[in-house]
Amino acid sequence: MDKILRHKQICEKLNETYEKKNHDYGDSFGKIYQELGIISAVTRLCDKMNRIKVLATKPEDERKVKDETIKDTLLDMANYAIMTIIEMEKSKPANKSK
Repeated sequence: MDKILRHKQICEKLNETYEKKNHDYGDSFGKIYQELGIISAVTRLCDKMNRIKVLATKPEDERKVKDETIKDTLLDMANYAIMTIIEMEKSKPANKSK
């Protein structure tokens, strides 16, 4: 499959997941970001990275949670990265362009 097309499909899936979770959970990420700033995003991304480390190093037969995958965790990280950019843009002064 063409990589550009696959990238687009993954981004569409990310958006679909984001929309569903925002519907169910509200804008909890945005609210905590506004309260605590970038450290809230760093914390969530670090949690996901730690999950990847466990999934990559702990044998599957030793894990009690069976429905988490590295792929799902990477998709979560991508969405958190995008949500962080949105919050950073929302909280910066209007006259700055970075």
